[in-house]
Amino acid sequence: MTRHRGLLRQLALVPTLAMAIAAGPALQTAVLAAEEPHVIPAPLQDMASGQKLETAVLAGGCFWGVQGVFQHVNGVVSATSGYAGGGRSTAQYDAVGTGTTGHAESVRVVFDPKKVSYGHLLQIYFSVAHDPTELNRQGPDTGTQYRSAIFPMNDMQAKVARAYIGQLNQAKVYDEAIVTTIEPGKAFYPAEGYHQNFLTNNPTYPYIVINDLPKIESLKRLFPNDYRPEAVLVSVVGR
Repeated sequence: MTRHRGLLRQLALVPTLAMAIAAGPALQTAVLAAEEPHVIPAPLQDMASGQKLETAVLAGGCFWGVQGVFQHVNGVVSATSGYAGGGRSTAQYDAVGTGTTGHAESVRVVFDPKKVSYGHLLQIYFSVAHDPTELNRQGPDTGTQYRSAIFPMNDMQAKVARAYIGQLNQAKVYDEAIVTTIEPGKAFYPAEGYHQNFLTNNPTYPYIVINDLPKIESLKRLFPNDYRPEAVLVSVVGR
């Protein structure tokens, strides 16, 4: 798989990696983070706070790290790794890894809008969960299955997402244009059980240390009021 080929390239960092693991999160962030996450403005347009739980589906590269980030956000009830953009019959890791299914590795985030808004989740998504200027890739992972994409659940989510992307591009927050696609009307399919809670269950796995633990540290540093030390984990059933 593409992710594993990327990991082989990263293993050249093993001496530094071992030192970072031993020294703890602060050194992991300083030594291993590929680039400093952007501190970006909040969306000017957001959804009104409702009384019922709501759902967002977001794709930003390998779902291990994206899930891990949102599992540490206050107001998130659950974050599930999975696939969106393609059909049910191809919603399997080996098939999605070919890059021919239309799926992107995605995360379904169920959240309490009284505690965290959809727009604020997008701010975290664009700030620390991934780099929205990378086309069909994130870090060492390449292919359309690793694209930056938002799968809105309704017209208002799509409107807020489009407005926010326009706002960030107009403000030239990034050196390059945001390439995040907005893909409404796509179903989400949960990934296999071994992909769920992967960051929490495998904190010393090289890919996680190099690519994803810095995201958690960035969340903690940039959004201290949103950071929850204990991850909200998915109950793995079936698949």
